[in-house]
Amino acid sequence: MAEAVQRHAKRLRPFLHHNPEIVGAVLRIFVRAIRTTLCRASPGAPRDALLGALSFLHRFGSSLNTHFHYHLAVLDGLFSGADDGGVQFHTSSQLTPAHWLELQRVVQRRVLRYFRTQGLLDEADANGMLTWRGSGGFSIDASVRIEGDDRAGIERLLRYCARPPFAPERLYAPAGIASLASNDSRLVYRLPRPAPDGRTELRLTPLELLERLARIRWAVLLARVYGVLPLLCTGCGGQMKILAFLTEPPVVSSILLRLDLHHLPPPLSPARGPPQGDFLFDQTPEFDATEAEPVPDFTFDQSLPEDFTD
Repeated sequence: MAEAVQRHAKRLRPFLHHNPEIVGAVLRIFVRAIRTTLCRASPGAPRDALLGALSFLHRFGSSLNTHFHYHLAVLDGLFSGADDGGVQFHTSSQLTPAHWLELQRVVQRRVLRYFRTQGLLDEADANGMLTWRGSGGFSIDASVRIEGDDRAGIERLLRYCARPPFAPERLYAPAGIASLASNDSRLVYRLPRPAPDGRTELRLTPLELLERLARIRWAVLLARVYGVLPLLCTGCGGQMKILAFLTEPPVVSSILLRLDLHHLPPPLSPARGPPQGDFLFDQTPEFDATEAEPVPDFTFDQSLPEDFTD
């Protein structure tokens, strides 16, 4: 069993964050390309041989950053029907790193073509991304492989693929903090590996931690309600970054006044009771409520169908 990790160019990630149809389409492109690659590397495998894989969608990176990518646990071979009616497994014994490199190029071309046909990229931008240095923001890593009889290793791999956005055991409050409600309080999150700038941990206030965890959900909800991507620049199409949350009323009012927008909240109306008491409805029955209800002045034909005559 192998782990295949697929990453995309940053320009495409906002679409993957909020649109499940695009997520499914890109995943299908990835899975079909893997099946074709394994078929070429599996001697004796027919063209209609089937792939065995589990897919996991990840929206976060290891440092609590937003990063959409796919993890696939893939069997290194294909299944086909045997002559005796059973199932035959064809091992991908001829699979080499060159196959994965070619797979990366194929996925890049097909994903960009899909975004172009869906109107999410124009033709010039899609062709330009094909000429970017290296893999153009696309990458497929299949360096992790577990032998079939290593059940403990397979369990570790699947647990890793199905992990939550952050590991609770990496998060702790340093000693000496009197209260997490203090403005000076910090939580420490140990990174699984050093960051590009050399940091081995993140020091965040409780609100900063919640902001990181809720950032994607906030963007997704705005996109679903208003039909726009709040973190996608309307000018260049690149992903924007949150710099600050403004909550102080004087600062917010100053910015709104400068933009010639309403800076005062709407007045609050006093609470009131249900409005039914303001209407006069005469609900007096037309008959004496102490007696039985009158017989209606219309009748129903309740005869059975076999009683009908031609």
